Amino acid sequence: MKQHESSDPSHFQAHCCPCVNHAGNDPTAVSRRGFLGGAGLAMLGATALQGMTWQALAALKPDEKPLARRRPLVVKPIFFYSTSSHRPMTSWRPWGGVETQAQADEEMVRIANEIKKLAARADFPVKFLPLTSLKGGALSSVEDLSSADVVLAYASSGNMAQLNQLADSGKDVIIFVRHKSGPLYQYYEVVSPFTLRRRKNDRLAAKSVAEDDVVVDSQDEILWRLRALCGLRNTIGARIVALGGADGWGIGPEAAELAKERFKLEIETVTYDQLKTLLQEAMADAAAVKLANQQAAAYLKLPGTKLETGRDFLERAFLLTQVFKRMMQQANCTAFTIGHCMGAPMPVARTTACVPLSLLNDEGYLAFCESDFVVIPAGMLLANISGRPSFLNDPTYPKHDGVITLAHCTAPRKMDGKHIEPARILTHFESDYGAAPKVEMRKGQVITNLIPGFEATRWAGLLGEIVDAPFLPICRSQIDIRFKADPLQVAKRMGGFHWITGYGDSMREIAYALRRLNIEFDMIG
Repeated sequence: MKQHESSDPSHFQAHCCPCVNHAGNDPTAVSRRGFLGGAGLAMLGATALQGMTWQALAALKPDEKPLARRRPLVVKPIFFYSTSSHRPMTSWRPWGGVETQAQADEEMVRIANEIKKLAARADFPVKFLPLTSLKGGALSSVEDLSSADVVLAYASSGNMAQLNQLADSGKDVIIFVRHKSGPLYQYYEVVSPFTLRRRKNDRLAAKSVAEDDVVVDSQDEILWRLRALCGLRNTIGARIVALGGADGWGIGPEAAELAKERFKLEIETVTYDQLKTLLQEAMADAAAVKLANQQAAAYLKLPGTKLETGRDFLERAFLLTQVFKRMMQQANCTAFTIGHCMGAPMPVARTTACVPLSLLNDEGYLAFCESDFVVIPAGMLLANISGRPSFLNDPTYPKHDGVITLAHCTAPRKMDGKHIEPARILTHFESDYGAAPKVEMRKGQVITNLIPGFEATRWAGLLGEIVDAPFLPICRSQIDIRFKADPLQVAKRMGGFHWITGYGDSMREIAYALRRLNIEFDMIG
């Protein structure tokens, strides 16, 4: 028996902050497992993963392109315009620089060139349908409108009923108007009173568009809105494997039900009995074990990687990663979460799930610990918007000097989506067992922090900057972040428990996406 293996792994117990029970047999002590509802995790979703065998999973063709998991956003550009003819002694033309068909044709060329540049600049998958011009015709004449996720409406002029119909259609719509980027558009003047407020209200009256759906001149403003909608489209209706069931920190299985209601998530569950059988079969598969050992050796050669736990823990972590990947392939999805991860996997896998989750995120999957569906939708949305991994973590209390510590025992190493950060491979902190990465996230990095509330009606956002990656006696991957908001306001407006953190500033995209879900977004400073 190797020195890192317990002689009786079935007796192994582990907890995770902040509710660690150090009270022995004290029945009044509250553990994190108590908050999570004990062993009664909700078994939600279909059971398509029942009856799996390792032999069948191993025969699946390897998923070679997980980074292409986001499907393209389909955008339909439509040019709304009209032409005018001179009439004596009357007002014969509206505001705007498109008066003749020749000018309209020139504008179509300009729009087509701008769309081509947008497609080239996009850092997310997008497909633009052919540009259609609409001069007086019915919106129903646009044959490929139904196949679009979003309509990019170039509102020069024309019959306002067409644009208003589109604004009430239920589709996502971005309205673009020109001031100085080309010929001035009439709707630069009238989009608010005519389209948004319908000429009789001082309140928003359009059903499908709001003030933040209107863009004046800027191609950058179009691009970030499309990025947000791409992330949202790839999150709504997504499928995720939940090993051990679907739950939620604090409120239990209700969180998974709310995630299904708000985000239409499809949750495929796998039991630990199934995992035990699969792992026993995988451990008996010489080819799978050899591959895991080779992958562990290659991982240790990555720059900035330092092993400070048993190598056998790391090798078994790579075998566990193979099993998790195959589960996702079988479920036809690229998202994964694991419940009871502070204890249940350890006697089964003889390692921890920390490194596998880190590896999966680095490869382009979405992987989360604790099966906490209060926060998992936020992690999925941020990753789908930014194209970068997200880090599920435990927050602490905001200090008076505008610093807060975030930590967890698993974190992606490719936090920017491209480059490997240095990492020490230690034991999982609470159990002092297995393998967990202490990712040394880069100082000075601007980060987005999402704070979902328990009731799925309000999220908060806090922009920060990493100022330190300390080594405190807490979860292994840890960062101190500095923020500019009033610390007391941060404390008062923190909801839920877990946070989601990602490199870069994605706040405007998150706010834009959440409006479509009727989730309030509270930017804290």
